[in-house]
Amino acid sequence: MEALKTKYPKAVCSLTANNPFELLIATRLSAQCTDARVNLVTPALFSKYCTLDDYCNADVKDIEEIIHSCGFYHGKARDIIEMAKGVRDRFGGVVPDNIEDLTTLSGVGRKTANLIVGDVYKKPAVVADTHLIRISNRMGLVNVKDPKKVEMELKKILPPEESNDFCHRCVLHGRDTCTARKAHCEACVCEPYCKKIL
Repeated sequence: MEALKTKYPKAVCSLTANNPFELLIATRLSAQCTDARVNLVTPALFSKYCTLDDYCNADVKDIEEIIHSCGFYHGKARDIIEMAKGVRDRFGGVVPDNIEDLTTLSGVGRKTANLIVGDVYKKPAVVADTHLIRISNRMGLVNVKDPKKVEMELKKILPPEESNDFCHRCVLHGRDTCTARKAHCEACVCEPYCKKIL
């Protein structure tokens, strides 16, 4: 954790959003898509749809057209509208602050729920995305690939107050040093502590 802090002092989410519901949408769009692509698409979406009711009343075809380049746009557009209705109708217009309620929303899994809980509500969270899964296995912190199991294993060893930032730093580290194609161990700040399970 300390080594990653030295290289990535600012542990921030790569997705751009102005409020909790927009972050929920951006995270849903990021499935099987890069954060960079999502950040290119969301400005048009967020400027056209400004309120929860705008999304609840949206034409699914219009949302599909805007988010098309994110891939899987049929399901994502449908989920965005259903998410909005769920937040409005079941949670009084407020994005929930816990995993259990968040995962009842259309298209919201544990990864998305943990991101909201950690980034919006500043509660301990472990966002088990592909970078965290890969890096925590390579380093020898866990020996499991299932996202929920990785989340639970890391919760046992990460200090709760550090867990969310650790996940963000792993994403940054996974993009520029410990990549899916190659682990650049010679340039890695974690090299002295890593088991190098490649």
